[in-house]
Amino acid sequence: MRFSISDIKNTNILNKIAVFLISNVGKEFSYNSIKKMFDIKSVQSVIDYVSFFEDAYLIFSVPRFSYSFKQQQVNPKKAYSIDNGFSNINSASFSKDNGKMLENLAFLALRRKYKDIFYFQEKKECDFVVKEKEKITHAIQVCFDFNEETKDREINGLLEALKEFKLKQGLILTYNQEDEFKIENKIIKVIPVWKWLLKNGI
Repeated sequence: MRFSISDIKNTNILNKIAVFLISNVGKEFSYNSIKKMFDIKSVQSVIDYVSFFEDAYLIFSVPRFSYSFKQQQVNPKKAYSIDNGFSNINSASFSKDNGKMLENLAFLALRRKYKDIFYFQEKKECDFVVKEKEKITHAIQVCFDFNEETKDREINGLLEALKEFKLKQGLILTYNQEDEFKIENKIIKVIPVWKWLLKNGI
């Protein structure tokens, strides 16, 4: 039986986990890794703690895509915050990661429109894939600065997702860059987040 938040005696641990997740938006975490990091006795306790944050709309956890629901529960998840400003103020990190903040912004916009959002990872990684009904319909990368250093990583991760889900087009969201090109018969659009938000009414 799941206990309630009033049953938690060590609220200090609860606060530390919240700060950890808020400080690591867009990064993978597992319940077991948090258990070890904060020396918590039970993985179920960690699951309950994270559920409290989700129920309070403080944190959202995004699963790694798998065709198996059971595997989705076992795989590492990614955490996103309810608000970028809230994350910046409460983060334990000494440096602001503009790329992760842009990714968090994109996630919040997607969440307002779609129910089933995942990240995809096989050999490479794609930040978001969106499922509508029983089909993945969108594959999206988020990159603050799309340049020679990041280009191959972002394109290769997106291409892998496009091939896996047989999609013709993918999207790379940036801070202020715009482009469009075709690779391996796939159309890749590069668009600033603000323009994407306006275009989709998000």
